[in-house]
Amino acid sequence: MTRRISKYKRFTMMNPIIQFFKFIYLSIKVLVVVAGGHGGTRDA
Repeated sequence: MTRRISKYKRFTMMNPIIQFFKFIYLSIKVLVVVAGGHGGTRDA
């Protein structure tokens, strides 16, 4: 049994512009978490 991908989902996956903005968004999110301190064991 296979599951079909909807046309909209396929469009968003195949669109390089949307993928680029997703990449930027996730990079900024990771940067904020890392720069803001992420609960490490080392005391500053």
